[in-house]
Amino acid sequence: MFKPPSNHNFSASFDAVLAERVSRRQLLTSAAAAGAVGLATTSWGANMAAGTTTRATAAPLQGIAPQTGDALVLAAGYRHSLLARWGDPLQRGDAGLRTAALRTNDWLDDSAVDAQQQRFGTNCDALAYFPLRRTRRNQDIQGYLCVNHEYVNAELVFADYAGGRRSSMNAVEARRAWTLAQPHSVAWMQAAHGVTVMQVRRGMRGWSTIPGAVGTRRITANTPCDLSGPARGHPLLATAADPRATTVLGTFANCAGGKTPWGTYLTAEENIDDYFGRGASMLASTADGALVEAYRRIPPPQHSIYGWEYLDPRFDLQRNPQEMLRHGWIVEIDPLSPDDPPRKRTALGRFKHEGANTRIAPDGRVAAYMGDDEIFEYVYKFVTRDAFDPGDRAHNRDLLDHGTLYVARFDADGTGAWLPLVHDENGPLNSRAGFHNQGDVVIKARGAADLLGATPMDRPEDIEPSPLTGRVYIACTKNAEREANETLTLLSGRYLELAANTANPRPDNRSGQVIELIETADDPTATSFSWHVFLLAGDPATGRFLTDAATLAAGSLAATDTYFAGYAERADVSRLHCPDNLGFDPSGRLWIVTDSDGKDWPNNGCYVVPTEGAERGRLRQLMSAPTGSEVCGCEFTPDGRTLFLSIQHPGEGGTLEQPVSDWPDRGGLPPRAAVIAIERDDGRSV
Repeated sequence: MFKPPSNHNFSASFDAVLAERVSRRQLLTSAAAAGAVGLATTSWGANMAAGTTTRATAAPLQGIAPQTGDALVLAAGYRHSLLARWGDPLQRGDAGLRTAALRTNDWLDDSAVDAQQQRFGTNCDALAYFPLRRTRRNQDIQGYLCVNHEYVNAELVFADYAGGRRSSMNAVEARRAWTLAQPHSVAWMQAAHGVTVMQVRRGMRGWSTIPGAVGTRRITANTPCDLSGPARGHPLLATAADPRATTVLGTFANCAGGKTPWGTYLTAEENIDDYFGRGASMLASTADGALVEAYRRIPPPQHSIYGWEYLDPRFDLQRNPQEMLRHGWIVEIDPLSPDDPPRKRTALGRFKHEGANTRIAPDGRVAAYMGDDEIFEYVYKFVTRDAFDPGDRAHNRDLLDHGTLYVARFDADGTGAWLPLVHDENGPLNSRAGFHNQGDVVIKARGAADLLGATPMDRPEDIEPSPLTGRVYIACTKNAEREANETLTLLSGRYLELAANTANPRPDNRSGQVIELIETADDPTATSFSWHVFLLAGDPATGRFLTDAATLAAGSLAATDTYFAGYAERADVSRLHCPDNLGFDPSGRLWIVTDSDGKDWPNNGCYVVPTEGAERGRLRQLMSAPTGSEVCGCEFTPDGRTLFLSIQHPGEGGTLEQPVSDWPDRGGLPPRAAVIAIERDDGRSV
């Protein structure tokens, strides 16, 4: 039986690694923080290992009303500090981006590309905090923060980028002409994608970055990454530049993420098909049936969104037909090891990953929960073959290369099963079905899940296990294509029924839902579970406000019906639209951030909801974001006193020439995505 480590033992192992990677002198020099008293006890890792966390007392929160203005609005008693904006320097001696210079494209040259490789990237998404130092009162004051940079809003970065679309050319021709006229644009965008690893600290005026701190670095669309796991060396992942299929250049489309108990960051590659061109013509001309089948469930487009194929042949699938298969993975990054390459952990499957959040089982093995962020796609779980050893970091290094990938089937009676995606000549995933080995299974994970009868969901995004109860919460953002009646349709390379089902009960589901999943015997390695709808999002002031789960019959619901875990006071519940990322605070409350397009709803925001007790389901809004932005991240420090959030794509819907936001710099300057740190005025837990 696995014996969970004590906080002391786990901390000692983490501190030993830290001492190996970072000298105490370097850490003290980079910190320069008053009140710092030594290395942190990494309570988040120890608590994961023990299966529990310390229950802090949650401060009362009076929610705010929905907002529509170009401002970041917080509930009374809260404040925020601006931690890092796109273009802020990560190294000493750099003044950072001058947004006023963006009025023309004169700034766009080789030096701009080099500078962006050492600056905070665009459109920050997932966040992961790794504590380094605390005060004698065990308050977090310094740590590493890993940040995803999902994509670039070119129309908010480059002058006249949208102008060509108003010309006589169509959008594709205009994008190609503009890109060829700006030969540095693609390299700059590639430098702005990926991940930032940086040190942050808390001072008298809030949180700030530490430029030049040890370990600070950017990982971009051109950073070499190791391929590991069953797809390493697979012929479908081989290219002329990498015939052995062992090293991939870059990670991009990085959406949500997660942390491992051994102190590494997991970043999720999501909409990778947006970056490649000439895919349709490549498939039409190839005689390679295996390649065609590998692309069936995530088909490559003929024209990319960003135009990278015009200047970088790696993204031209006619010239490099297998390059796109090398993306769409979970990537593991060690924040303490800047010389260690990122690793694409192929055992966790290839699809449009939203995140990967982990939980340790009673026997010490680790489960990672993942969503495939597209309508009518699936919920996955990976369980390691070997147990986590808190005293042996080298042993933990490759835990994610060996194990079993599962996909979820949600049954109508409120139970479900985890179906193993394992190559087996005596099972459905055999060579006759096109699966000759486990590498084939993980590369074609969606197709394998189809054969096993997984349940198509309403855009499953972030999936978070509660550190207190072990229950797993699944954010399904929305699915307006969900039908009331059975409709057989060809979608994303397979036929499926669009009808509502018990896990996705609402037709025309424009607001989304949150599912609560309970593993059998509270064991994340279990192959069965029970489940129910926790929240049916929407505006409780309109439509039916349902309080009985028995009324959530598939197909009988209207788009305006809502349900908040049975909470009965309609007036006490905030409206919620398009739940995206999730997080838990130390008191065990669930936090939700949203990604609505804003057409028919107020601005996106951050919300909190108890999952237990008399107030279970009482959702309240803490924060409203600026115009055009979505809210991402939702990461707490272990002491619960700070909530980090990403404000992604403020001003989306406008252009440089016709802006709809000037947050956060104001004064009519272009908008910038940024990470903020939220705290209470009285210093208590958020």
